[in-house]
Amino acid sequence: MPAPRPSESAEAARAAAQQAEFNEKKWVWVPDDKDGYLAGWVNKEEGDFGEVIMAAGGDFRTVPLYALSKMNPPKFDRVEDIADLTFLNEASVVNNLRLRFGSGAIYTYSGLFLVAINPYQSLPLYSDAIVQQYRNKRRDENPPHIFAVAERAWVNMGEERENQSILITGESGAGKTESTKKVIQYLAAIATDVHPSHSRSPTIVSSATMPNTGLPRSDSFRRGHTVSPSMSSGGGSHLTARGRLGLLERQILQANPILEAFGNAQTQRNNNSSRFGKFVRITFAPDGSIAGANIDWYLLEKSRVIVRSEAERSFHVFYQLMAGGGALKENLLLGGGIEDYEYLNKSRREVDGVDDKEEWSALKGALDTVGLTPAEQSDLFRIVAAILHIGNIAITSTRADDAVMPDPSQAERVCHLLGIPVAEFTRAVLRPRTLAGREWVSQARTKQQALEELGALCKMLYEKSFGALVDKINLALDRPSSKSTFIGVLDIAGFEIFEINAYEQLLINYTNEKLQQFFNHHMFVLEQEEYAREGIKWEYVNFGLDLQPTIDLIEASGSIIGILSCLDEECIMPRATDLTFTNKLHGMWAAGQENGVRHPGCDKYEPTRFDQGFIIQHYAARVEYRTDGWLEKNKDPLNDNLTRVLAASSDRYVASLFAEYADAPPTPAGPGGAGNMFTAGKKRAMKKGAFRTVAQRHKEQLSSLMTQLQATQPHFVRCIVPNSNKKPGRVDIPLVLDQLRCNGVLEGIRIARLGYPNRLPFVEFRQRYEVLTPGIIPRGYMDGREACRRMVKTLELDEAIFKIGTSKIFFKAGVLAELEERRDMLLFEIFSRLQAVARMWTARRQMKKVLNRAVAIRTIQRNARVYGELREWPWWQLYTKVFVLYWPLPATTTSSGRKKPS
Repeated sequence: MPAPRPSESAEAARAAAQQAEFNEKKWVWVPDDKDGYLAGWVNKEEGDFGEVIMAAGGDFRTVPLYALSKMNPPKFDRVEDIADLTFLNEASVVNNLRLRFGSGAIYTYSGLFLVAINPYQSLPLYSDAIVQQYRNKRRDENPPHIFAVAERAWVNMGEERENQSILITGESGAGKTESTKKVIQYLAAIATDVHPSHSRSPTIVSSATMPNTGLPRSDSFRRGHTVSPSMSSGGGSHLTARGRLGLLERQILQANPILEAFGNAQTQRNNNSSRFGKFVRITFAPDGSIAGANIDWYLLEKSRVIVRSEAERSFHVFYQLMAGGGALKENLLLGGGIEDYEYLNKSRREVDGVDDKEEWSALKGALDTVGLTPAEQSDLFRIVAAILHIGNIAITSTRADDAVMPDPSQAERVCHLLGIPVAEFTRAVLRPRTLAGREWVSQARTKQQALEELGALCKMLYEKSFGALVDKINLALDRPSSKSTFIGVLDIAGFEIFEINAYEQLLINYTNEKLQQFFNHHMFVLEQEEYAREGIKWEYVNFGLDLQPTIDLIEASGSIIGILSCLDEECIMPRATDLTFTNKLHGMWAAGQENGVRHPGCDKYEPTRFDQGFIIQHYAARVEYRTDGWLEKNKDPLNDNLTRVLAASSDRYVASLFAEYADAPPTPAGPGGAGNMFTAGKKRAMKKGAFRTVAQRHKEQLSSLMTQLQATQPHFVRCIVPNSNKKPGRVDIPLVLDQLRCNGVLEGIRIARLGYPNRLPFVEFRQRYEVLTPGIIPRGYMDGREACRRMVKTLELDEAIFKIGTSKIFFKAGVLAELEERRDMLLFEIFSRLQAVARMWTARRQMKKVLNRAVAIRTIQRNARVYGELREWPWWQLYTKVFVLYWPLPATTTSSGRKKPS
């Protein structure tokens, strides 16, 4: 046996020394307000308190024993699956994440899902070589990675013919968008024949072997998913390089920079924050190749085009167009720079490390790859430019407080780009016509009303253009081929808490509440319900994560209506205001009596003491909302005059965006004066159901999303923000702890350890692992349950790590990984023996030929030597001379009858 290398010996000695030091003391974690937890050891215990000596500094602290958390031995440092920790507590979990993050490992398994910490820097973890490292591998064969999650979804889709979903959730700035891109990158790569690369990239080295928590793949699918030798040596060239992937795969990947340009923005917590949600469905043909893709989008933060905080930017495309537009800017009448446009110059203009001119080139290339024609691209940028020009329209007031437009030049630019008459546009903004009884009346607007009208126009233009862009991308990604199953990737804005939380924050947090409930339901409730169906002895565990009361508080529509339903109701009430809406909420939810019974959601609601608003106790935190402007935001108003003018535009693209308003009937003036989109939409809704408030539309979209997710097998990725300053390498322990608590990470680990996360039907278990128990199951029919019972008995499995149900056999986390290992070793041994026998037979056959040749050669050599020696013998020489003289003579016969030579 070779001697260990010096580095290995030193590492082993260091580990032994650490373990020895650890064993000498009773190490614990001590709560700390600043650092979360600090290490120390218990010096002595007195009653319910312990005297702890802190490892850093050596000072003494007296701490209640219940507040101390046991520390895991050093051998568990940087373990790849948190569920493997001996002592599972908050301190040990966050310490393990901190140690791994400090060593460059941003991914860690947490039971059945993945925890990803945003590194705030580029890491060499996503090259072609890394893709191939995870391809066709079980979870325990590689270190934790987002690619491993995508691989598991891909394999489950192929083996079980079931739709999959990958839910990437977390707070804003946690890295959800980047994780989404990496998943799509991986799926595009493994579903395509990738050419070998000649460059190499670093591979990820695993520090430990983790249990496999997924179902074992079938051999047939494994053969279809095997990496060729040439591919396994893949290098680091970019996967979207032309020629590496097919056109469809390139289009799917290049859809990302387009959506990011039009839907992402720089915020205080994230330089590339998604300001909309998306659910990307990648459909696959029966043979595993990509058959198409589709994108659903949700909650575009359209208000960002007109207003945002000073430390943030608008959507990326505005700055990219201004930095790299060149000649296009002239066609769009965009002169000067960012400082010349009101919608851009009041907030941050640049982002550190981002070159908007380069991003513009990338955007143009992506649009070309996806297949948008130059005319279609021009349509998109014309809307962007029109919004900038609308922001520069100056509105002033007369003595009568009527709004006027002193300089029509900006309005002329807008009308030129939108293909509408200047006079009609100006009249629609300043003096819209409404129907009062049977007569048309022009009503003058105030300066504030006109500015709000222009802002509403910008928001609607951008939202409708964004929707049209997504439709064009979907059209380009759709293929008329047979589609079998899909893998959906959800990337949606994370939970938000700001100093002032408005209507947009409520919708985002409501969405996250529903997604967290889906996660809890899948991980905890459904898991335990299946144990009950299968007759598994299991004591029901209430993890205290039922979010339904909070969800009812927001969306209920029964005898006590939720916040959104109340808002919809107030939108159609005459003389309703934000204050009447708020007071109505207080009356229902602060009292909380529903048929004499207090609704559970009342415990989640609290009125604010001074400001106009309310407080909700979400799963993540307690959030205070201000209700200023909620009615207008929910109605999303735009007056009929403007919509009809835009619907009649001479520009085909602009007219298509407002086609639904082309046949809008005239609307009478309401209490507020001119008719708006809400009243017009209400009339249309009675005819064809076209109108929806913002709340109604969002609830319908969210309901559709949840229906899709519930029909899939989900995989969860929990993204974590390490610090609030976007600094690489820094970990704010209290911040991370708060996210772990909110995301249900600890509860997920607990149920993974308490429960039996891996399961197989009896037939599949027998087919796959019967090779480990030869001769145990007799020929002919045998009950599946009895067959499994005999097999596990022969396998000598501890009864505590498995349970046999009525149709499935359940295992603790890691047990199937061990069985897979034993099966692989046995098959390796069997195939090794088969190969040995084949090699022996081939070798013997070859050896027989060699021996036959050797015998022939030796015979020839022996005869040659005899001939050589005989030829030199004098008698032989005499014999040959006499023989020549004697035998050729004619023979004669003597009297005695003998022949004699003549």
